[in-house]
Amino acid sequence: MDRETRLRRLAFRAWHRGTREADYMIGGFFDRYGEGWSDAELDWFETLIEEQDVDIMAWAIGTQPVPDRFAGPQMDAFRQLDFINIPR
Repeated sequence: MDRETRLRRLAFRAWHRGTREADYMIGGFFDRYGEGWSDAELDWFETLIEEQDVDIMAWAIGTQPVPDRFAGPQMDAFRQLDFINIPR
């Protein structure tokens, strides 16, 4: 699959999680950083979004330890939570 198609699919999956909170957190992260990711970073994100939203959100806010397979610079950026833009 070409990169543009892959990015569109990931954007859809990131923004259609099932809860508004997860959409803002995961979708917002993708919107902020996804375009600039390498193929390896896209692989990481694809693997991450296969996990349960409650786990992803707990890793982001620090209520559960981050599994080794997700630890690293991308998770560090995710845990900043400075990309969440909630419309009012």
